[in-house]
Amino acid sequence: MSASDQSPTDLDRERKRLNVVTQETRFSLIQDILGHPAQLPTLKELDYVNPSKSQTTIRQHLQHLSDVDIVEEVVLSSDRRQNDLPYKFYGLSDEGRQFLAAHKLLRAEETLHTIYSQVEKTDAIQRYEDAPRPKR
Repeated sequence: MSASDQSPTDLDRERKRLNVVTQETRFSLIQDILGHPAQLPTLKELDYVNPSKSQTTIRQHLQHLSDVDIVEEVVLSSDRRQNDLPYKFYGLSDEGRQFLAAHKLLRAEETLHTIYSQVEKTDAIQRYEDAPRPKR
């Protein structure tokens, strides 16, 4: 749908989403999600790769991204959960992926995977990265 085919409400929503997505910390979180091997990092993993931000700040930014349907919280079913392993993850929603693709914001996906794979991880973070993830 071209911009001329959109209603004022659709254009407002599009503008709002672009504002949310292009804020520096939020855009960085999107890149972290895209770079993650499963594209479903935990809050702890996002905290680890964003050491200058608190978990509270990261959680707030994830909420903003969730409010505009870019990111969604994905929960591992209770029958697949393991002690001391995460069960809440953050990934792009289908609508979010379509939005980012439409605005050509997914072009660096392969590079982001490469960069993320080169991050030196603690044993705890590696354990989180290796934890079971929900099927999407």
